[in-house]
Amino acid sequence: MTISRRTFKIGGDAEIRRLGFGAMRITGPGIWGTPTDRTEAIRVLRRLPELGVNFIDTADSYGPNVSEELIREALHPYGAGMLVATKAGFARAGPNQWTPHGRPEYLIQQAHGSLQRLGIEQIGLWQLHRIDPVVPRDEQFGAVRHLIDSGVIRHAGLSEVSVADIKAASKHFKVATVQNRFNLGDRGSEDVLDYCTAHGIGFIPWFPLAAGELTRPGSLLDTIARNHQASVGQIALAWLLQRSPVILPIPGTSRVAHLEENVAAGAITLSDREFCELDRATSQRQQR
Repeated sequence: MTISRRTFKIGGDAEIRRLGFGAMRITGPGIWGTPTDRTEAIRVLRRLPELGVNFIDTADSYGPNVSEELIREALHPYGAGMLVATKAGFARAGPNQWTPHGRPEYLIQQAHGSLQRLGIEQIGLWQLHRIDPVVPRDEQFGAVRHLIDSGVIRHAGLSEVSVADIKAASKHFKVATVQNRFNLGDRGSEDVLDYCTAHGIGFIPWFPLAAGELTRPGSLLDTIARNHQASVGQIALAWLLQRSPVILPIPGTSRVAHLEENVAAGAITLSDREFCELDRATSQRQQR
């Protein structure tokens, strides 16, 4: 398996640049409704290909539907190499309200809806947003298999899962990606990341910029950031990119200036000492 430092092939054939964009924050407050500044949200999306970003992560529940619709408005027809990944598995009743919904017929219906909203013939990467605890997981995995067999989606992934979940899903379909919360301040999915690294599965860390107390003035992260004339967020992203070749960070924002700052993190290379110091400091914090 050959993996580039800057690119990754999802499912072995969909090559993307590893630093992508998460399109959750281009919706309204509480990830509900239209964005407060719609014009700026469109500007953010249109800036992506100009900056070389060709991997966008969204979901039918963002808005709901709003994020997918804005992506189509801003970027359709999509340029060669652009991969818009989406997800389903949540129902929304209002701002900040998220209810797992994993009935097979619902997942299939939502995937077809995403096709229409994004204006595409096939979803390059579709992820099960959550495994619904009240629906047998094999039924949910069977729905994913149906979407692959019917040509609605090309590659499939999972979100917020354990190694055991990945192994169970792999009996139904090839797991191309896993999207778990992971950052300098929260490394609870370390075992999942190690499994993905060993098996060539793309690992998409959501909430990648969070670093908690590490961001305080005078902290190790702050010191390293100043040495690189960078923000602490940029160093957090640089650390993720160096942590594993399968990590695909998707920092999100609703402002062009912040987007440009995030993308610039891809050019930062931490020294071995800097990387190890951050790795050791955050590992010790997790063990307390």
